[in-house]
Amino acid sequence: MQPTTPLVLCVLLSQVLQLTSAEDLDCTPGFQQKLFHINQPAEFIEDQAILNLTFSDCKGNDKLHYEVSSPYFKVNNDGSLVALRNITAVGKTLFVHAQTPHAEDMAELVIVGGKDIRGSLQDIFKFERTSPVPRQKRSIVVSPILIPENQRQPFPRDVGKVVDSDRPEGSKFRLTGKGVDQEPKGIFRINENTGSVSVTRNLDRETIATYQLLVETIDVNGRTLEGPVPLEVIVIDQNDNRPIFQEGPYIGHVMEGSPTGTTVMRMTAFDADDPATDNALLRYNIRQQTPDRPSPNMFYIDPEKGDIVTVVSPALLDRETLENPKYELIIEAQDMAGLDVGLTGTATATIMIDDKNDHSPKFTKKEFQATVEEGAVGVIVNLTVEDKDDPTTGAWRAAYTIINGNPGQSFEIHTNPQTNEGMLSVVKPLDYEISAFHTLLIKVENEDPLVPDVSYGPSSTATVHITVLDVNEGPVFHPDPMMVTKQEHISVGSVLLTVNATDPDSLQHQTIRYSVYKDPAGWLNINPINGTVDTTAVLDRESPFVHNSVYTALFLAIDSGNPPATGTGTLLITLEDVNDNAPFIYPTVAEVCDDAKNLSVVILGASDKDLHPNTDPFKFEIHKPTVPDKVWKISKINNTHALVSLLQNLNKANYHLPIMVTDSGKPPMTNITDLRVQVCSCKNSKVDCNTAGAPHFSTTAVLLLSFFSLARL
Repeated sequence: MQPTTPLVLCVLLSQVLQLTSAEDLDCTPGFQQKLFHINQPAEFIEDQAILNLTFSDCKGNDKLHYEVSSPYFKVNNDGSLVALRNITAVGKTLFVHAQTPHAEDMAELVIVGGKDIRGSLQDIFKFERTSPVPRQKRSIVVSPILIPENQRQPFPRDVGKVVDSDRPEGSKFRLTGKGVDQEPKGIFRINENTGSVSVTRNLDRETIATYQLLVETIDVNGRTLEGPVPLEVIVIDQNDNRPIFQEGPYIGHVMEGSPTGTTVMRMTAFDADDPATDNALLRYNIRQQTPDRPSPNMFYIDPEKGDIVTVVSPALLDRETLENPKYELIIEAQDMAGLDVGLTGTATATIMIDDKNDHSPKFTKKEFQATVEEGAVGVIVNLTVEDKDDPTTGAWRAAYTIINGNPGQSFEIHTNPQTNEGMLSVVKPLDYEISAFHTLLIKVENEDPLVPDVSYGPSSTATVHITVLDVNEGPVFHPDPMMVTKQEHISVGSVLLTVNATDPDSLQHQTIRYSVYKDPAGWLNINPINGTVDTTAVLDRESPFVHNSVYTALFLAIDSGNPPATGTGTLLITLEDVNDNAPFIYPTVAEVCDDAKNLSVVILGASDKDLHPNTDPFKFEIHKPTVPDKVWKISKINNTHALVSLLQNLNKANYHLPIMVTDSGKPPMTNITDLRVQVCSCKNSKVDCNTAGAPHFSTTAVLLLSFFSLARL
């Protein structure tokens, strides 16, 4: 082994000394310089370095990330602070936050002569103090603590320090407030001896943006020595929220043919990050348009406002030539002012191209043909039209009008709501013998008015030729109904009248035969050739087939067509009354007590089936040849009633009294009816008619019944 030379020993010793020196070096993580002062320039120039910052985490600065409190500046990887664009005023203070997985720190840049456009540090981060901080000399020195949200492990980690230059020996620091001893508790704590403030877990600015704490010094007994002094903890925003479209669905409408630049709708998104930073500064763009014809860029969105406008010429915005009148746009909102590093959110905008009435309806042909049988009604032809407008609007729906050829209002036309066709109908039966042909002129219009530069042309009118087909119509009686007046009881075979029926088919020269259709009483006969009607039985006005002195019969007229057609005629026979019915009396039974003091027996009424003057006044008489005198008496009450009374009391028995009643007809008719009078025993309010051999009817009841009959007449 060779001895080591002095030169080799010197080199080795130098390396050992260098290694020992590096290991013993006291490395403090953070910015080497934390406070800078620069003069306010006339303008910060884009990409021109303002100053250089030096940060070290003592671990090699792996994954070093910088954030600046102003969205108009950034820190490059080499630590140079530059402006993102030319800008004149940014305020009095800028803060730069540096962070690696092992350390983080904050540097402050004071701009001398800068304008206070953002206010205090709290205003920069949109926080406010809960109470003013009085300017007075204190031994406790606190500075606002800035903590980025969403920090990773490890926790707890120191974030700031409170200094008390005059703190008595044995005193301690105490930290209170929301986030310490108030909910949410335990987020912050302070080293009671050193004043180091630490955070125990990651923070969320969107939940709580600032914490207002109080710091004081206390003695061993917990009494306050100095303070409390406000300590403000500000949570620095991170870009951790994507833009969100909250107001969907987004549906817009634009009229076809609208000028270029017409605003369709506005779409805006919301970003929960700090609105004072680029984290919430949104920019909009159209990611996709479906369909992409006739142009892939039919619309444009204002990147800042979110207004969607048309960018194609009015001619391309023609609903009738578009493949689809509905467009769907994928709208993207991106924060960080639209930079690539920004987060994005998307939503779909649906834009409908609305129709306007820029096409008039046109008939598919100039002339239409229709045939209809005479006497028929209903739809005879459907008129077809074409219209390029939207079928769901009044710009497409058609309205038809008959403008000529319908003086008798025999035709009407209505729109079929499903097909838009015009349904032409006959509403009053047509007569072939009057007119075998009809010609109508019909126009079509839209429910909505046309746009000013469009009008209805010749194609909006059409002619309809209608042919009426001849039909074998039934004969018609003249007059109908037929009326005749005859006395009842005319002799059998008497001619009542001769009916007359004609055939509407005058051009066919047909013959007509007659027959009886309905003859309820069987009284009539008709000659099939000449239509003479005569009687086959006695006509009786009092027949149950006669109503209000009128007898109704029906006759048929049958032509010689093939097949034959039939017409029906009505005959009304008014029957004049003759005195052919004798009157009759009522009631025909009466009772009277054998010891009655009132010798009135019964009030009789009379009725007659004939009509006046062959009825009342009636004449009431007792048919004397069979009745003894000085026993019965009959007295007239009025034209239709008379009173039967006794001239003396009779023994208990049944008596038959013939009553003769005569009407006023010429010649008069008389009827004799037996009135059966029962004389009964009436004692102790009991009436006994048994020995009289007749049903029990009291005289009083009979009289009451008779008076009731009088009252009804």
